[in-house]
Amino acid sequence: MSDPVTAPPTDKRSATHRRVRFLPRIGSRGYHVLLGAVAILLLGPLGGISAAFMNFSIGFFVGGQVLAGILGSAVTLGYGPEGKHGANYIQTMAASVAGMCGMGVLIQAMLWLGLPEPPAWQLVLYYLCIGMFGVGVGMLYTPILIDRMQLMFPSGFAVANILRALTDRNLLRRSIAKLGGGMGAGYLVGVSSLNIPWFAGLGLPSSAIATLGSAGISASTVGAGMIVGARIAIPALVVALIGVWQRPHLISMGWLGPDDPFRKIGFIISLGTILGAAIIDIILILIQAGRRYMERIPAPAQEDWKRINQLGLFIWILFWGTGIVVVGSAVLHQPWFYLVVAVLLSFLFVLVNGISLGISDWNPISSAFVLSVFILAALGLRDPGVGLLCASILLIACSEGGDMQQDRSTGWRLGTNRLFQFRYQVIGIAMGAVLAVALAKLFMSAYPILTQDQFSHPHLPGTEKWQSAMTFKFVGALRGITTSQPQVMQALQLGIALGLAIEIARKLIKSRPQYKRFVTNRRTGRVVDFLLDAVFLSSPYASSFGGFVELPTVLWWTGGGVGAALYNGLMGRLAARKSGSAEENLPADMSTTSLVGGGLIAGDSLAALSVGIYGLLRTVF
Repeated sequence: MSDPVTAPPTDKRSATHRRVRFLPRIGSRGYHVLLGAVAILLLGPLGGISAAFMNFSIGFFVGGQVLAGILGSAVTLGYGPEGKHGANYIQTMAASVAGMCGMGVLIQAMLWLGLPEPPAWQLVLYYLCIGMFGVGVGMLYTPILIDRMQLMFPSGFAVANILRALTDRNLLRRSIAKLGGGMGAGYLVGVSSLNIPWFAGLGLPSSAIATLGSAGISASTVGAGMIVGARIAIPALVVALIGVWQRPHLISMGWLGPDDPFRKIGFIISLGTILGAAIIDIILILIQAGRRYMERIPAPAQEDWKRINQLGLFIWILFWGTGIVVVGSAVLHQPWFYLVVAVLLSFLFVLVNGISLGISDWNPISSAFVLSVFILAALGLRDPGVGLLCASILLIACSEGGDMQQDRSTGWRLGTNRLFQFRYQVIGIAMGAVLAVALAKLFMSAYPILTQDQFSHPHLPGTEKWQSAMTFKFVGALRGITTSQPQVMQALQLGIALGLAIEIARKLIKSRPQYKRFVTNRRTGRVVDFLLDAVFLSSPYASSFGGFVELPTVLWWTGGGVGAALYNGLMGRLAARKSGSAEENLPADMSTTSLVGGGLIAGDSLAALSVGIYGLLRTVF
């Protein structure tokens, strides 16, 4: 079988297609102004709002590449097949904005830890330096991971397929309709679930509004479950139910108080399982990466669209790396030694996380954060505030460096100019640094529950809507590592042991030729494989979510995943009976359930934002 990564194709239609007359010429100043304006003023903030909302409400966020790619293609449709490069520029910038906005939970973690919040301009400057450094390091490894090793980067591959496919006007129209329908439903459910009285003025039946609100429906959680599917969603439910079952035993051991929910210790165990699995995967990834690197023939001379200024890139990385240390020590008053260590660790983690993202589509940014805290603690760190700000370097650098590599993989398949793509990304980082702080302050001002320490007070009213699992994880890890809490370290060790055992068992079972044949050739084998992944020996990366959030949230998450699986199975059977299907040969990112799920997330986040702004304006005026 040939390598699935192929050289950028040449589309014969590009030579004969005539662009729409009012659009600026490709490559002109007006062309880049148009693309930048759409990304920075519309799609970037939209993705940023969704990312910030998801991290505050659930505890993770879905990258905005697909949404931005589809909507960006609507803007560049008039250019014909060559419009794919413009759409790629748009999604690159918009995804950078979204990725930075998701980092607003670091400000929330400061408040939970009881730390004084620095002025907004200091945080913006600090996040800006880290984001710029991260994309530089990500670009540094691009020739290794993409050009030489030719890693898959599944999401980048999917986005490239989407941008190619969306030169079809009919397909684009259907995709936008599905996204729009999901956004409308997400907005309706989101506003209803917040129990806002003025919503009744829209003419909807009050009984329906009351029912939706009392049910505690989370459209974004359902949408996220629809995107990941049943194989990823069900394991979280299994862990959550185990937590309910074992809670009395954990209380008797002294690991939980009488009124504490399972997630107060469950997240530590789940975090340990992630770290245990990550140890196995990182070892295997490095072995595989070394083999692939040795087997590759020397790379030929680079084409013009691949070329970058290596000296300029080194200067860029040195400048922004120095900026992190200077701003962190002189402005935020953090010890320069730990800042330097965190910057140096970023070179290792951006490479390892990039390899992981390229092979498995998994970027373990939370693991990078926690592992960096462990390393800093081993070097003498005892202050959780210092740990938070220093580990933030790893979190943001790995997030943005991974985005850089994934976007470069998309550009590699399309033949998009690498230097222009880099420029679009750094502009997105600048906008994202500002929006990350602004949206964090806006959400926390509109919803005071976000400022309350849920780790110490897990039963506060309103936590059903705002789980903040990522913040919960960071704060708990920092407190457990930097203070004397034996049960926390015991739970972490238990989780690591479980993660190691589960991942080793999964690797041994799934690598057996007999098992592969059983799964491939028999219907019973596929069922057994599904049950193995979803119930009996789930991947720690999937099951850990059940330890981070409350059971009601897991139920909505699982409902979305199972519902999407049932729908896709039904549509697959119907398509098999016909000669063709509307979704035939499309990447999974463009399936109906994926698009509607993304729309639900966007609509729910916009509902929370609009209600928050309404509440602020009502308070002021």
